[in-house]
Amino acid sequence: MNNKSVKEKREKPLRTSILKLLYYRGALSLAELSTYTQKSIPIVTNAIASLAKEGIVIESGLAPSTGGRRAVKYRLNKKTKKYIVAVAMDQFITRIALYNLLNETVYPQATLSLPLRDNPNAFQQLCFAIERYINASDIKRAHLIGIGIGMPGFIDVENGINATFLTDDGEFGLRDRLSQRLGMPVFIENDSSTIAIAELHFGAAKDMEDVMVVNIGWGIGLGMIVKGSLFRGHNGYAGEFSHIPLSQTNKICSCGKRGCLEVDASLLVAVEKAKEALAEGTSSRLATLFEDRTKTEGDHLIDAARSGDQLAVSSLSDAAFMIGKGVATLIHIMNPERVVLSGRGAAAGKILLDPVQRAINELCIPKLVEHTDVVVSQFGYEAELLGAASLVIENGHLETPQQ
Repeated sequence: MNNKSVKEKREKPLRTSILKLLYYRGALSLAELSTYTQKSIPIVTNAIASLAKEGIVIESGLAPSTGGRRAVKYRLNKKTKKYIVAVAMDQFITRIALYNLLNETVYPQATLSLPLRDNPNAFQQLCFAIERYINASDIKRAHLIGIGIGMPGFIDVENGINATFLTDDGEFGLRDRLSQRLGMPVFIENDSSTIAIAELHFGAAKDMEDVMVVNIGWGIGLGMIVKGSLFRGHNGYAGEFSHIPLSQTNKICSCGKRGCLEVDASLLVAVEKAKEALAEGTSSRLATLFEDRTKTEGDHLIDAARSGDQLAVSSLSDAAFMIGKGVATLIHIMNPERVVLSGRGAAAGKILLDPVQRAINELCIPKLVEHTDVVVSQFGYEAELLGAASLVIENGHLETPQQ
């Protein structure tokens, strides 16, 4: 190994740290970078000079005056030819987006039906969809630094295995099979954890230590932020919020057990209850909306609720109150600073928030809840895509040589 290679290897950890900081925090001064990296300003200055020479980092104006000379700020250069493919999956729908280094979309998002359960062709369909999207974007593959995928299931992040969906074939885990097939680094993460990553770095959990991020979708998921980092538990499966045994019904959950929260609290359950009411003769716009296949039934339910449809509001409110019962349990156990309602269902806004808060007020010990606030995500349905893009950066692939 020559001297240049030794120098590059020695400097790479600092370069990677700086690039991550600029990605997550935006424009920063040399002094701020020095504080975050715990490296001296001269060392940070040399690293920034090298990154600027390569065109990855550019100047971004001046910091506010603190009495002396205003410091120059630096940010990532969105014109550098480095892009990230982000994939957000649920059990029925897959979305694909293409981001630059400032998390701006550079090609229209694609949405397709891709059922995961009982679908032996799901792996091939996913690969084909990603390849077709990349080809349509006209972005050269050499300029793609990686693919991040948020997906449901029990996911072993360290080994890249999804034990629930797209199960492994032969000696390779899902992550490695995808990387091999698509010809670039791929990173997979549980969908709720992916959403929590987005909220942690860019959203309602930024700069907070202990936050519970509830993913409200077809099911109910949870991403746990503990001491400022994503908490995965002993073997990576922490956060199975939907299977807390809080239901008073005898319905069987998708997991095969009875009593799970999910059988009473999810968009899927809210849709089912609305359909039952329609079948019994309840008048609602949903009767017409559910016939429109251009949107999912969950999205129609949320749209109708936001426009004041009584059945839609009632169906969502009932599910939200049950979610609130689950959140009350979390508050008693974790004592979080904040609870974030995110995912597809966050579009319901106060219709969702008010029943959740009511359940918390009714069921929580006041001393425990008085310092916990509950908010609706500003990202909502887009949080998973943003978190999926972050997976590539989090795994240190921002510097993958792409010329």
